[in-house]
Amino acid sequence: MNPKKKESLFLGSLFLAVQCLCMVKGDVHFYDFVLTEENFTRLCSTETMLAVNGSIPGPVIRVHKGDMMYVNVHNQGYYGVTIHWHGVKQPRNPWSDGTNYITQCPIEPGSNFTYEVIFSTEEGTLWWHAHSDWTRVSVHGAIVILPAIGTTYPFPKPDDEEIIILGMLIFLSIPQILAKITQYTLLLLV
Repeated sequence: MNPKKKESLFLGSLFLAVQCLCMVKGDVHFYDFVLTEENFTRLCSTETMLAVNGSIPGPVIRVHKGDMMYVNVHNQGYYGVTIHWHGVKQPRNPWSDGTNYITQCPIEPGSNFTYEVIFSTEEGTLWWHAHSDWTRVSVHGAIVILPAIGTTYPFPKPDDEEIIILGMLIFLSIPQILAKITQYTLLLLV
């Protein structure tokens, strides 16, 4: 390659890198989600469920409008799983939307995947959840998106906030649920 082409390639790459850095106006956040099968006892019944960092619901994500986050998901469970960032637009990172076999393949057991999420226009409280079969029953959590730094709330700032996540108690394991669905589906087809 001649020197003039090398120089043009270098300057073009430098310009592109600067443009990418300018797109992120806020802070950059990093999260690690470790998915493991854990035993949970609820209403005198113990079941094994997929949990994030050992808890159900998983961690609360707190960001500001304009921030960017990276979430490294380590799947130590028994099933492939993806994470969907509900209500978050992903025009720059469609592969980070978490829909199985549409925008990405599931994160296989023993593997990891790093999601890149930019909160460009969102504000308020949204949620994230697994997008793989019944794993969304236990793999979910809240995303709190505060106004951009330097701006105010569009209403009086609350004195205090509490996050309430509504979920379901299911007294069956994922294989039992899938077996029942298959059983009922076969009955409907006959």
